[in-house]
Amino acid sequence: MIRTALTRTRAGRRPALMGGAIDKAGSALAVLMLAAVAGTWIAEQNTVESERAGAPAKAGGPVAGEAAPGGETMVAGYMGAPYTYRSDVRLRNPAAKTDFTLERVGWDGKPFKSPIYYGVRVARWGAANRTGTMVDFTHSKTITRPEEEVAIKGLVDGAAAPANARIGALFKHLEFSHGHNMLTLNGLLRLGSITPRLSTYVGAGAGVSLPHTEVQMTTGEKRTYAYQYAGPVGQALIGIEVRLPQASVFFEYKFSFADYRVPLSRLEGNLLFTDLWRQYQLWVEGNPPPGGELSTRLASHQVIGGVGYRFGR
Repeated sequence: MIRTALTRTRAGRRPALMGGAIDKAGSALAVLMLAAVAGTWIAEQNTVESERAGAPAKAGGPVAGEAAPGGETMVAGYMGAPYTYRSDVRLRNPAAKTDFTLERVGWDGKPFKSPIYYGVRVARWGAANRTGTMVDFTHSKTITRPEEEVAIKGLVDGAAAPANARIGALFKHLEFSHGHNMLTLNGLLRLGSITPRLSTYVGAGAGVSLPHTEVQMTTGEKRTYAYQYAGPVGQALIGIEVRLPQASVFFEYKFSFADYRVPLSRLEGNLLFTDLWRQYQLWVEGNPPPGGELSTRLASHQVIGGVGYRFGR
């Protein structure tokens, strides 16, 4: 039973071949993004210098890269680092007479350890280039600390939970490490241009959390290891954009808030769409998840930097 596992050590993880392949692909993507940022910056700066050395622009003509009127689309990628606040984690499983809460659990982001923190987005600006919309996908991580001791309240296997325990004594796995993934639709507003090439913007939006859940109790023979729909997410952002002739380099602060309700299916998967379809089928059937439900609220600060390519003006 769960109570007898409170003094056990954390078990090793089983290898996940598909997860390793995804991690390597994400790392390769990040390296390409960094190379693109550096290469784009150098190439565009050379273009700017060539323009300065050439004939002067016609009177009234726009400066290369200036946010002149006319709609445009930007496709971009970015990297960054998150900080996630502590949060309470509740596990409810009526079948096992278990309903307990771990208080103020700490989360690590480990943004530069595979799988890394990254994001992709597509933004469309209106005719006046003042307002726009953006679809934004962020791959972050939230990982608990096995050796951390936290307070516990509630019932474990029908009996009162101990006052305190190590997270690793209760859970072999408690993390969303192949993604605290967030997909959002956002509205954008330019605040104004500092210089012809430098502008600021703000945005806000909402969407869905699509984490890759990895949860397993120390007494459980099976883990939940799959992509899932976990609930709504909202975010707000403020950024600064450096506009080059055909590209933009941007730096941004984001704040996100995700309300998780995670069904512990004790099933394994590795593909987003098939995992979500299976979750939907189980929901339609109306059967409660065998491992119960885990819930928490994840609030995160994120600092990002990226590069985008503009077209369609």
